[in-house]
Amino acid sequence: MKTSAEAEYRQYVADRWPRMLRTAYLLTGNHHDAEDLAQVALAKAYTGWERVQRAGDPDAYVWRIMINANADRLRRLKVREWLTTRFPERQSADRADQIVDRSLLMEALGRLPARQRAVVVLRFLEDRSESEVAAVLGTGVGTVRSHTARALARLRRDGTVLGLGPGRGRAAVVNR
Repeated sequence: MKTSAEAEYRQYVADRWPRMLRTAYLLTGNHHDAEDLAQVALAKAYTGWERVQRAGDPDAYVWRIMINANADRLRRLKVREWLTTRFPERQSADRADQIVDRSLLMEALGRLPARQRAVVVLRFLEDRSESEVAAVLGTGVGTVRSHTARALARLRRDGTVLGLGPGRGRAAVVNR
């Protein structure tokens, strides 16, 4: 990679890392897996940095790499993992409302299929428009809308996130 291209890549990583890590965490539900996922996406972006730069929207290109890498990661899992905030030996109540809300949200997101989870994370937690999500996922706006509708219906049926208070978390996600 040329020196100027490498400098641009380094600046891109420095600017996008916190946001990528947050998205990766919301996709994986685990800080360690999130860091791995973000690093894999950035490594793949580095190897094809010229292509990324030529893309109309480099962010969408890199986020799509991350979404695809997460899907690949989920396919490779031999044993289905269930994310939980409690150890099976003892149950302890968490007193911080914000942590409880986040835990409930992560559990609910974990029960969604990968594509629907990606749409909900990008649409509502990353606050991207339908067209931006469609660009990131490489699909049409109509597909994003249908995945959104199905995911929100599933979250409503699940009921876990409906208990989140209006000032306490992301309850607005299921009411949009």
